[in-house]
Amino acid sequence: MSVLITEVKIIDPGSTHHGKRKNVLINNGLIEYIGKDAPKANSVIDGKACLLSTGWVDLKANFCDPGLEHKEDLKSGRKAAQAGGFTEVALLPNTEPVIQSKSDIEFLQRGNKESLVQIYPIAAITKDCKGEELTEMLDMEAAGAVAFSDGNNPIWNTDILLKSLQYVQKFNGLIIDRPEDKWLSLFGTMNEGLTSTLTGMKGIPNLAEDLAVSRDLDVLRYSGGRLHLSNISSASSVDLIRKAKKEGLNVTCDVAAYQLVFDETKVGDFDTNYRVSPPLRSKKDIKGLIKGLKDGTIDAIVSSHEPQDTESKKLEFDNSDAGISSIQHVLGYLNMIDSELSIEDLIPKLTSHPRQILGLSEPTILEGEKANLTLIDPKVQWTFTEDENKSKSLNTPLLNQVIQGKILAVFNNNLSWLA
Repeated sequence: MSVLITEVKIIDPGSTHHGKRKNVLINNGLIEYIGKDAPKANSVIDGKACLLSTGWVDLKANFCDPGLEHKEDLKSGRKAAQAGGFTEVALLPNTEPVIQSKSDIEFLQRGNKESLVQIYPIAAITKDCKGEELTEMLDMEAAGAVAFSDGNNPIWNTDILLKSLQYVQKFNGLIIDRPEDKWLSLFGTMNEGLTSTLTGMKGIPNLAEDLAVSRDLDVLRYSGGRLHLSNISSASSVDLIRKAKKEGLNVTCDVAAYQLVFDETKVGDFDTNYRVSPPLRSKKDIKGLIKGLKDGTIDAIVSSHEPQDTESKKLEFDNSDAGISSIQHVLGYLNMIDSELSIEDLIPKLTSHPRQILGLSEPTILEGEKANLTLIDPKVQWTFTEDENKSKSLNTPLLNQVIQGKILAVFNNNLSWLA
């Protein structure tokens, strides 16, 4: 099948066509033509209002498979990912059983040859993600693990963090941590502040994240290696990482798209769709996160997709499970901060930067190259309904809300999806 996208603005700093409006023909999985002519095609998309980038990469998502397929599985997760513009997704190891063996890695990769969305397994650092005993990381790296992390579980054991950073240097591996001091966050359900006081809920202070970030950076300074800090939520954490980068430490970090939009006041009505981990922080923290995006301290934006079934969310706030089903809505969230940063400015945080962090090959928008592409209309408005939902779960505050910006098409692995 051939698709012609007319007069589309190309966003790819690695391409000679970057920033220009061209007609782009995709045929049999290749970018066959880029120029002003209009070759024949099976399908034509008017791209005048659109942006075309290389395919988006998500550094942090949970498809809940194996073991929790009632929340999400690899098939539904891939459908939600492509509808969100993603052609590649790195999956957390927090499944049942945990992703901690060669066979687990192979299970996640099994469908890649036939799928548009490519799955990259993140393997557990410790057995069952408990933080106590190291897994066979060398074997899993050989099987295809792109990084090592205990996923949603912070690395609380400092000795484990040190040993893992030292161990993966044998193959230039990447350690990912979601920094949080588990004792300071124990029993907490939201950000510590005025809203937690007014609602009577136990808060989680910024200090819980800041202490963990500071410790992680100190260990990295001692051990060497490559460290990625995931789901950063506090402005002070951004400051710590900024200083560490200036010092020359090999550290990168990301932020969840929804953390740039929602603040702690959303929790005031006890809507469990706003219960996430780390919690929604203050408006001041959001300003710090956006500043970190602007100056390059924050390298990537993630969906932090965490699907939950109805039974896990229709509970009292402090008894509900944390997480937002978000992989389909990253563009919508980013358009909510377009007065601070345009989607054109943010696209590298979803394309080239995540690939560099994971060590993936980078596609480019040039004639003759394989088509790994995401086409968006950043201005169109649409309503997200249950019929539009591609995930098995609906734990999102955006249900039945008007969203600006929509994914129109994705191309990868000689396959295409058109909205």
